[in-house]
Amino acid sequence: MPTVLRTTWPLLLGVLLLMVGNGMQGTLLGIRGKIEGISTTEMSVVMSAYFGGFLLGSRVVPGMIRSVGHVRVFAALGSLISSVLILYAAAPDWVAWTAMRLVIGFCFSGVYITAESWLNASTSNESRGRALSAYMIMQMLGIITAQLLMNVADPAGYLLFVIPSVLVSLAFLPILLSPQPAPQFATLKLMSFGKLFRASPLGCVGMFLMGGVFSAIFGMASVWGAVKGLPVRDISAFVAAIYVGGLLLQYPVGWLSDRGDRRAVVLALAILGTAVAAITVAAQPGIWGLLAAAALIGGVANPVYSLLLAHTNDFLDSSDMAAASAGLMFINGVGAISGPLITGWLMDRMGPDGFWIYIGVLLALLAGYTFYRRTRRSSPAQDQSFAVIAPSATPVAVEAALETAGSDEGDKPA
Repeated sequence: MPTVLRTTWPLLLGVLLLMVGNGMQGTLLGIRGKIEGISTTEMSVVMSAYFGGFLLGSRVVPGMIRSVGHVRVFAALGSLISSVLILYAAAPDWVAWTAMRLVIGFCFSGVYITAESWLNASTSNESRGRALSAYMIMQMLGIITAQLLMNVADPAGYLLFVIPSVLVSLAFLPILLSPQPAPQFATLKLMSFGKLFRASPLGCVGMFLMGGVFSAIFGMASVWGAVKGLPVRDISAFVAAIYVGGLLLQYPVGWLSDRGDRRAVVLALAILGTAVAAITVAAQPGIWGLLAAAALIGGVANPVYSLLLAHTNDFLDSSDMAAASAGLMFINGVGAISGPLITGWLMDRMGPDGFWIYIGVLLALLAGYTFYRRTRRSSPAQDQSFAVIAPSATPVAVEAALETAGSDEGDKPA
């Protein structure tokens, strides 16, 4: 690992700062929206726009990179992100925020694609698994750190919008000044959705459902906290707990999944998540109970995403894995767009509990469908090891992680 850090630290530092900026703006908008009198339904549209932009970016940015190169695309998208982060405070209107969130989502998708291509090219086959693990950890740590910074100033002011803008601007310095040359960008193969569904119905349905869960958790958690009337300190701690849970449970769950039927692990996690959501609604716990619930939900959602990718690839030849993963991520993105919209609608009608009810229903549907699929087909041979993949990863990182998991380094999470 020390060798990996010596060669990739500029990129990892840049990613850490980027995630701090991205994590701050997501939480801050949810809190500031309440201060500005923006309704829950309107905020759900704002939050949904990010996932729409992210999905659009995953389709458009690769062509931009092939046309003008990594460096120009990277610098242009970074400048745009930094500008939009400042403009949020200058135009506290939900329509303007929706447009800006769409742009932010598009830009971050492109930045991740570029950064992950660079990381993939700057590491050898022997060290790629460790580099990807470090990359995923930096993503999580960045978002957790962002929640701490939420408490340094008043969210009704301007400073909390300036901080992520500055951090994002600084994030590009170590990456763009790195001596590592920009890599060639290869075109990812595509797989028809019909073929993908035939290969793994659970992978397709599960990724769509988890898209809704992810976007509700990561897009609407701060909105939920503001509607519930929690102080900024508690909202930021709640969001941080989601990512801490995801970070801590990825590897134990991966270890279990490589030693049995992955669907059994998915089923157990989905049931656990459903129970957590139901208990939270029924018990109405205080802040410590809410933090525990957040950690458990994050600990369920992150591993299930990776499990569904691994389960689908268990049914495929290695040559089809990258195309299948790109298709699954698109399905996940489509599901993610609807998550904040439905969550906001439920919260408008049911109050804050609508947040937990939506998550619980989706996880219950996943549990039911997983149980059904276990009766329809036997467990496949698991030649592919579990690879730790964050929901924000692009097809570039997923392809590299799957290649690493299938190599001699397969016992090392990537």
